[in-house]
Amino acid sequence: MPSWGENLYNWHYRIIIMKVGFIQMNIEILDVKKNVDNAINLIEKNDADLVVLPELFNTGYNFNNKGEVLGVSEKIPDGYTTKLLKEFTENTDKTIVFGLSEKTDKGLYNSLAIVSKGEYIGKYRKIHLFFDEKDFFLPGDLGFKIFEIDGIKIGTMICFDWFFPESTRTLALKGADIICHPANLVMPYCPEAMKTICLQNRIYSITSNRVGEERGLKFIGQSQIVGPDGKIIFRASEDKQKAFHVEIDPLKSRDKNLNPKNNIFNDRRADFYELI
Repeated sequence: MPSWGENLYNWHYRIIIMKVGFIQMNIEILDVKKNVDNAINLIEKNDADLVVLPELFNTGYNFNNKGEVLGVSEKIPDGYTTKLLKEFTENTDKTIVFGLSEKTDKGLYNSLAIVSKGEYIGKYRKIHLFFDEKDFFLPGDLGFKIFEIDGIKIGTMICFDWFFPESTRTLALKGADIICHPANLVMPYCPEAMKTICLQNRIYSITSNRVGEERGLKFIGQSQIVGPDGKIIFRASEDKQKAFHVEIDPLKSRDKNLNPKNNIFNDRRADFYELI
């Protein structure tokens, strides 16, 4: 069976089918093995080609001190979690985007990694750190990145990055077809805001959030997939684990026309945006 990327030879017809999804899960603080096992169990129930897991899915989020974070941080790609998920995707068509704490010689980063079909693809480091994250992590230094897999361009950001419109606009201008968005959302704003963001950029987004409560911090769930028209394709509940996937045509993101006379990129007046 041909992979979803093999249909790109004639994208003008915009008829490629790609299964994309997310894992919304409960996460146990500091229990890496349990969290990874839970994620793999849920992924096995998900028939998606592209699966997005939450931010820091393997460690939890609400750390008491930097020592806790350091104890569960890993090298990328040589750490336990990346190696295990890479091996899991061998002999499959799956691509997995997942958040984890990255250990480096410089310090720790709130990062995500991508593995696909038994290969390590790359990583992104969160640029906009939220609240106590600033006590534990260094701000990301790799820029907003696009990863091309079977001809589909995947843009990446992590949780609070969404709050800055420059994040998603940069990814869209770099040609992303889909924005993969691992998150640990606690504020209520993101699910609705992503509708406007996707409409403004004519792009798909996949937000994978977690559920449950961790040391008094409650997460809002509502993982979702939004289309380039700003409409919610599917939104999960606020409190239940969910493995979901849907078929989309990612090349719809390459059509930036609102009507015969308006193209959202061609109509930009960058000469008046100098403050940005």
